[in-house]
Amino acid sequence: MTQTVWIIDDDKAIRWVLEKSLARSGIAYTSFPTADDALNALYDSTPSVIISDIRMPGTDGLKFLAKVKQEHPDLPVIVMTAHSDLDSAVAAFQGGAFEYLPKPFDVDQAVALIERALAESRSSENDNEAAVDMPTLLGQAPAMQDVFRAIGRLSQSSVTVLITGESGSGKERVAEALHRHSVRAGKPFIALNTAAIPKDLLESELFGHEKGAFTGALGTRRGRFEEAEGGTLFLDEIGDMPTELQTRLLRVLSDGHFYRVGGHTPIKANVRVIAATHQNLEEHVKQGKFREDLFHRLNVIRLRLPALRERNEDIPLLTRHFLARSAANLGVEPKRLTEAAMELVRHYPFPGNVRQLENLCQWITVMAPGQTVEATDLPPEFRNEHEPAASEAVTSGSVAVATAAPPAGPAVAGDWTQLLAREVSQRLAAGETGIIDDLTARFESTCIRSGLVHTGGRKVEAAQLLGWGRNTLTRKIQELGLELGSE
Repeated sequence: MTQTVWIIDDDKAIRWVLEKSLARSGIAYTSFPTADDALNALYDSTPSVIISDIRMPGTDGLKFLAKVKQEHPDLPVIVMTAHSDLDSAVAAFQGGAFEYLPKPFDVDQAVALIERALAESRSSENDNEAAVDMPTLLGQAPAMQDVFRAIGRLSQSSVTVLITGESGSGKERVAEALHRHSVRAGKPFIALNTAAIPKDLLESELFGHEKGAFTGALGTRRGRFEEAEGGTLFLDEIGDMPTELQTRLLRVLSDGHFYRVGGHTPIKANVRVIAATHQNLEEHVKQGKFREDLFHRLNVIRLRLPALRERNEDIPLLTRHFLARSAANLGVEPKRLTEAAMELVRHYPFPGNVRQLENLCQWITVMAPGQTVEATDLPPEFRNEHEPAASEAVTSGSVAVATAAPPAGPAVAGDWTQLLAREVSQRLAAGETGIIDDLTARFESTCIRSGLVHTGGRKVEAAQLLGWGRNTLTRKIQELGLELGSE
């Protein structure tokens, strides 16, 4: 089918210049003096690309863009204007414009841009089909292949699954895949992050409530268990669930019934539960923070999702995937990393895991200046030669830190606090919770190990040097699960 470009501009001279340029390039075109004329023509035919002015009599270019995108979301629209200002540019891109072309423009560049939009239009049908079927999980590393095999084996089962892995490693994607490849695939998949819901609201969120059950309960509300009826309920960060709700969840898993808050009639729950956590639930059980019987109910089948640094051979594949997806969402061509840039990305430790890599790809798509991304185009933390080693030093665990000889002088404070600030920022960007508890435990573990290395394992002396009493040091060692020699 012949591809056609529509030119919309009230300036006859602009239309003439574009018409002659497109004709020389062998590109079919149709011109309109107003956006209203073009909107009327859209009832009968659809072009491959539109290039439109912004300021015109009648319907202006931005309103025209909004109407076109409402009916034809994949149709590339190039917006041009003589009034080059930030507000117009932002409004055009927010409205879904393929590109923003300020006047006066170079005719050859304008034709090249139109040809790029035509290429985008040619591939849009195939791209759209591919985008719908984009895999939620990718990976060639052996650890990921183990996960894929487990999902396949579980496809005919509704057994409860516990997914473990660091924040941002893709636990919800695994849960979605388990649902999509199960006999419940035609029913709802409902996800709930238990750490993101205030404790007082979580019970109602899970089980619903009856009218008048508490102040503000103006009507009956269905909870997530009812919404997931026949399907799958994914409970993320299950380790943060309050103890009293653990009891209620255990009852549902045990007998398959629950009550709404304020209700007296049992409701049957035909729901598959998949739970996930980045925490050590066995340790939580030992500390009395998590019910042992609930842990065993959830831990029927356990899937461990590897951290991204454990499968860095997958980083190039994932990077290309996320760049393609970001580009498809923004209606632009995917950007490509040079070998040098990809090497920097591949060797970055990614404390935020796959989520952080996806955020990086979105940043590159929007912020990198050219189609080919050089190492110097990456964010500062990726192109800093010392950054990966520094990040690994922070995340490598307390033993390595304790046995390393720290640099002398005041530089120590500046170095480690900067690393700490960077890690906190990265983990916040990755959407993690409970950061202070985790970092405090690692800090205390490092101090204890370093103190005992310094004193040759003498706990009394180490406690005094650290500013604790001996009992405090002993209690901390037990709480942190440190296996250390006696004094």
